[in-house]
Amino acid sequence: MRHGLFALKRCPRSITQDGRIIPSVNPSSRNIRVSQSRPYASVSAADLQFGQPVHETHPHLLKPGELTPGITALEYAQRRSKLASKLPKDGVAILAASDVKYRSGAVFYDFHQDSDFFYLTGFNEPEAVAVIGKSSAGDDHSFHLYVRAKDPKAEQWEGSRSGAQAAIDVFNADESGDIKDAEKLLSRAILDASEVFTESSPPRSSTSTFSRLFASKPPPNSHSLDRLLDQKPVKPLRGILNEIRNIKSEAEIANMRKAGQASGRAFTEAMRQAWATEKDLTAFLEYNFKRNGCDTSAYVPVVAGGKNASQIHYVRNDDVLLEHDLVLADAGGEYGNYITDITRTWPISGTFTGSQKDLYNAILTTQRTCIALCRADASSSLDKIHQIAEATLKDSLSQLGFDMSGDALATLFPHHLGHYIGLDVHDTPGQSRKDPLQVGQCVTVEPGIYVPDTDQWPAAFRGMGIRIEDSVCVQEEHPLVLTTEAVKEVDDIEALRA
Repeated sequence: MRHGLFALKRCPRSITQDGRIIPSVNPSSRNIRVSQSRPYASVSAADLQFGQPVHETHPHLLKPGELTPGITALEYAQRRSKLASKLPKDGVAILAASDVKYRSGAVFYDFHQDSDFFYLTGFNEPEAVAVIGKSSAGDDHSFHLYVRAKDPKAEQWEGSRSGAQAAIDVFNADESGDIKDAEKLLSRAILDASEVFTESSPPRSSTSTFSRLFASKPPPNSHSLDRLLDQKPVKPLRGILNEIRNIKSEAEIANMRKAGQASGRAFTEAMRQAWATEKDLTAFLEYNFKRNGCDTSAYVPVVAGGKNASQIHYVRNDDVLLEHDLVLADAGGEYGNYITDITRTWPISGTFTGSQKDLYNAILTTQRTCIALCRADASSSLDKIHQIAEATLKDSLSQLGFDMSGDALATLFPHHLGHYIGLDVHDTPGQSRKDPLQVGQCVTVEPGIYVPDTDQWPAAFRGMGIRIEDSVCVQEEHPLVLTTEAVKEVDDIEALRA
């Protein structure tokens, strides 16, 4: 008799195209079907409270069938199915939600869900664990989601929770339960698993729910998860998830395009105006990301005037902006947890000086060349495109009077040309930049030159920092630039203030 994941109670269901779920006709199959009925529903979701928006409570944010903005319940189910297809028979994948992080005392930071957990579940609350297991036959899988129980007292202070029933009815879990019982439930799954796939065990000092499931010194006869995992083959989940997440669906690309469009418009509007401080420009960008449709900022903005632009991750944003200087702004919004990444550099005065224009155009020409290679039929990798950027910049800088001997280029261009983007600013960590780009991958293209204020470099360019960055989706024959609303041609930038 089986005692593991598939021995637990299951409610075989199919997911309709509009995101509703119905009992499956064939419990041994997890085929995705289409139906127009939801016979089990006895209470309207509009009359309930959940820990995140659903269509019934927030129709201004979510369309019918969407579990999160732009992404349907059907797509989340397909993602889990794809993950399960890469597991061995009786294999189990275990993922944990993020925890609330505190700034001090009871003052917390904005909650941001773990990207892998969000990608597979769409569940946007802390203190939760997802378990995806493949059957012995290898033709089916199950999805269990353990969450915080409904608690009126806690919800009065912290806001609504979805609870275990919603994990089944809304998030399409086969089984759910109180996260407080997760150790017992996960023990049963691990005991019967052929292999367990998860990220490395969290530090023992962590106070997260997932970490507390691992006993620090389990008794010899206990069933603590740490001891159970010691008896099972445990493999990293990172590589499998990178493979799945790295190729974006049409819905994901649409979300990133929305974020890019909203953010790009904020940049262009910012260039129309004169700014006296980095702080004011930062506030304008972040406000307009949201005003234009984004949920929040994707990361802490870099707004660096003059020499501050030579610090690649300058985020103090507290200096004055001088009329004769350039300002470099690296910022972007987030929509439905999908990010965009943009950098623009423009003159505070609204007009480039001769030397500023020369260096800017050298970088812009390089960026155009590199973006054109972000297509599958070019068979180029990010590393290969980076090498092309280096060669192009080296030649252009030599023509501008730079001595490019020795390690000059590494000093002037110290970072890589680009990185993968998606749910994270640096998406799918560990993904190789040596592999040829594929249709559906999304990347940044961001050449930059940062000239130290020393005698080694031509006097006209000392202290300048210029970077131009766009978010790009790889297609078969041409790149799709997701951030075109942010102008970048010299004539277009200057025309904004004419």
